[in-house]
Amino acid sequence: MAINRSTVGIAGVGAISAAGNGAAATLDTFRSGRPNPASTLPFESSIDAPTFQVSAELPELAGHYNASRSLRLTIAALTEAIEASGLNELVGCTERVGVCLGTTVASQLNNVAFYDAYRTTGRPPLEPVYDYLHANLAHAVGDILTLHGPRMTVVNACSSGADAIGIAASWIRNGLCDLAIAGGADELNRVALAGFWSLGVMSQQPCTPFDRDRAGLNLGEGAGVVILESHAHAAKRGAKLAFEIAGFGNACDAHHLTAPHPEGRGLDAAVRAAMKQANVAPEQVAFINAHGTATLDNDRAEAKVFDRLFTGGVKFLSTKGYTGHTLGAAGGLEAIFTLLGLREGWIPASVGFQNKPDDLAAAPISARTEIAGEYALSTSLAFGGNNAAVLIRRLA
Repeated sequence: MAINRSTVGIAGVGAISAAGNGAAATLDTFRSGRPNPASTLPFESSIDAPTFQVSAELPELAGHYNASRSLRLTIAALTEAIEASGLNELVGCTERVGVCLGTTVASQLNNVAFYDAYRTTGRPPLEPVYDYLHANLAHAVGDILTLHGPRMTVVNACSSGADAIGIAASWIRNGLCDLAIAGGADELNRVALAGFWSLGVMSQQPCTPFDRDRAGLNLGEGAGVVILESHAHAAKRGAKLAFEIAGFGNACDAHHLTAPHPEGRGLDAAVRAAMKQANVAPEQVAFINAHGTATLDNDRAEAKVFDRLFTGGVKFLSTKGYTGHTLGAAGGLEAIFTLLGLREGWIPASVGFQNKPDDLAAAPISARTEIAGEYALSTSLAFGGNNAAVLIRRLA
């Protein structure tokens, strides 16, 4: 199979979420078809809604700051990705290694005690601020691994993880680095929970993406990290890469602060851009891992775009019924889930979907489905009208 040298290889992946600690555990959950949302919150709150929590023990990070949970989730996923890539010499590597990670929660000073002290005394302790500044995901990862290369933390709402992958791929494509750590991470947090609750888009039951009775999203946490590598660098170290980022597209429809354009104009443009970059026709796409938040507007807009662009029909699903909406981590995790579907030759049921509503132009799969093909697409939609599409290709 010919390799397009303008594309960017995927050397390894790592994932941690409520669906499992690692790719193997995640696939076990997908096989079971049984999501595992938590009925209680990990912090004090009057909000009554299920969330998807990581139960695995996370690494402790020694240093001069208190590592955020988002950073610890990142390191857990990165550890798996490094092992899968065979790039164990990455720590302290003198080569050009970029770090581009997306997040939302970790980009905010989410310290309720700090703000309470500020309001009541006007003189809050500064330790939380120091911890926050030192826990910038991309900078912290670069420091922990003593890497030499560009670093960027992408904060673009719920498309952050996907955008980070696209940016990191462009670094390699344009010769800025030979390797790049990319993806996203986010933790459950009281501030984010209260914000989504106030918007009225959270469900008090396990979410049901694309279903007739969908009532909103559930929040989750996790991290999805990919190690990207130029094909030239892989050949130099004798590695045979099995997957690559074939195309990436992003676009903003600038319709509404929190809702997508009703016709999905931004998503349409992002998907078209990703397929054009890869020179791929719609019929070559084996399946789509949709954003699928189970909110009324998002699911409706996505289904319209899929129906419009893939006129012969396309298999698609949402994995948020297994993970919840992991915000800045979603694009990273779901790109990995897309790769796993291509690798395994099957995709899980779009859990929670039972009945197609009249307002949806297309319906997701409702059972485990065998798939075949070289290409699959992962889509991400975000507040502010941001949209991203990552096209992944199986090489072997």
